[in-house]
Amino acid sequence: MYPGAYVASTPDKPAVVMEDDSEILTYAQLEDRSVRLANAFADAGLRPGDVVALLTENSPRVFEVYWACLRSGLYLTAVNWHLAKPEVGYILADCGASALVVSDSLLPLVEGDFPALHTRIRIGGETTHEGHRDYEELLAASSPQPPAHQPRGGDMLYSSGTTGRPKGIKPVLPDRQVHEPGDPYVGVFGPLYGFDQNAVYLSPAPLYHAAPLRFGMIVTSLGGTVVVMPSFDAERAIRAIARYRVTHSQWVPTHFVRMLRLPVSVRGGFDLSSHAVAIHAAAPCPVEVKRRMIEWWGPILEEYYASTEGAGGTFVGSLEWLEHPGTVGKPMIGTPRICDDAGNEVPVGETGLIYFKRDDLPFTYHNAPEKTRSAQHPDHPTWTTVGDVGRLDEDGYLYLSDRKAFTIISGGVNIYPQEIEDALLTHPAVLDVAVIGVPDPEFGESVLAVVQLVASADASDETRASIAEFARERLAGFKVPRRIEFTDALPRTPTGKLVKGKLREEYGAAKV
Repeated sequence: MYPGAYVASTPDKPAVVMEDDSEILTYAQLEDRSVRLANAFADAGLRPGDVVALLTENSPRVFEVYWACLRSGLYLTAVNWHLAKPEVGYILADCGASALVVSDSLLPLVEGDFPALHTRIRIGGETTHEGHRDYEELLAASSPQPPAHQPRGGDMLYSSGTTGRPKGIKPVLPDRQVHEPGDPYVGVFGPLYGFDQNAVYLSPAPLYHAAPLRFGMIVTSLGGTVVVMPSFDAERAIRAIARYRVTHSQWVPTHFVRMLRLPVSVRGGFDLSSHAVAIHAAAPCPVEVKRRMIEWWGPILEEYYASTEGAGGTFVGSLEWLEHPGTVGKPMIGTPRICDDAGNEVPVGETGLIYFKRDDLPFTYHNAPEKTRSAQHPDHPTWTTVGDVGRLDEDGYLYLSDRKAFTIISGGVNIYPQEIEDALLTHPAVLDVAVIGVPDPEFGESVLAVVQLVASADASDETRASIAEFARERLAGFKVPRRIEFTDALPRTPTGKLVKGKLREEYGAAKV
């Protein structure tokens, strides 16, 4: 399905609602505006397989541009607008975008020449900018008639770049029209989570990220309503669930931590009875955090483990998770294989690199064949990994340990920071924490915890000692941080992933 399927029956139904009351986009408007933009792209010379880059804050324009690409056989590359100018420039050059749609406020990030870029479209702003077409004027001048041929497009998104430069993940476009069924995300997640025309889906995260963008596509494919937060705020998110009678939502563990830090009087002050499915992914969720969320919201939490690459996926509901705390579930897409550094499968219960076995290669990295090869198993090309480490139990449940690139090797022993972070995060003075390895003359590396405190806590030696003692009560001695530093804020992406490269730059030369 696609938005045009609902115009005849529910033209005035909201397809996208901004949580801050700034705008409502109906299905009739989404269909009309995406058709006009698709025609504008065609008039500008874009053809199936070309790339449109999008750089904008959370707004309904995201879905207009996305659906224009999806009905034109184009790739959409949604760019993280929190990136610095050189990082944005790298993605624009690497993806080879033929067209760029950019918010007026973000124009400074895209100054420069890009060989393939011939069409620039500006959203908003009261003044003209040389070389940029005005978005609204372009739509007004374009035909509202849907093209006879509307090949299905897709997205080519870039990895978060937490362990290096981001990689463009380029899928093979399907051989079908936009109105024909067959989208794998709609086919898997629609029935799995009960998305339909009655769904009201709250999206608190940036729409350039794979999950919010694709789940918004799923909801608008099935005739539901997407409620978009301009940015995440814990109390406003809970208020939105009650106000809009939200049925579905999607989160990352950092959101849960922020909401659990709210006063009990705030958390209990809203009617959340409409809330039926709370999906979470993107990062491992500390066991105690998830347990507390289930106690608060009930057994409505649904977790999946996957990646932008689409290499594979596991799924688990709340009741099943309570019987297997810490698991990210059993596979529904691909078959997990746990391997050592040489590519040999390890016994059940042992930790290793997670591969997913598929019948064919599910993705390639754009302009990076060597990175594609490094993601493949040395002996089985259709087994792929995104660099996560974990284990399988006897019942086939998958448990994550950490990213392979984040592993600390101290005295020859592998230490996984995620376990330490999960433990420290439950200390009452800790708002956020990152654990990294720093050089150690005796052990090679030692454990450093960088802690962001709650507002009421003091960055004192007493607090540091309390956190260290808290760790000793919960972790083996070699996992307890040798050093604890305080910071005002940790470098996280807006989707909750720690950018540990920045911490390593700051603390990498530290002596412990």
